[in-house]
Amino acid sequence: MTVTNKKNGSSLAVSVEGRVDTVTSPEFESEVMSELDGVTELTIDFSKLNYISSAGLRVLLLLQKTMNKQGSMKITGVNETVNDIFEVTGFCDILTIE
Repeated sequence: MTVTNKKNGSSLAVSVEGRVDTVTSPEFESEVMSELDGVTELTIDFSKLNYISSAGLRVLLLLQKTMNKQGSMKITGVNETVNDIFEVTGFCDILTIE
């Protein structure tokens, strides 16, 4: 998994490549959480994400709760496989997916 952060003022764009699973989710969490100070708009690009596990979903829930207090969060570039996971788990109802 590769995480790329690009901060522009109060906006943070995060690009995730590979898999977010039990092994990689702690790194995903720390990479993004460490950049959230002063961020009011978080965009996570999943166009290169192949798979997300329940551990990855937990990180998304944590990020969403954090951003609810300080701004907004959206997820872009979701492929069919990841979108199916969001639909089955109900995450499509709590996350902003574009």
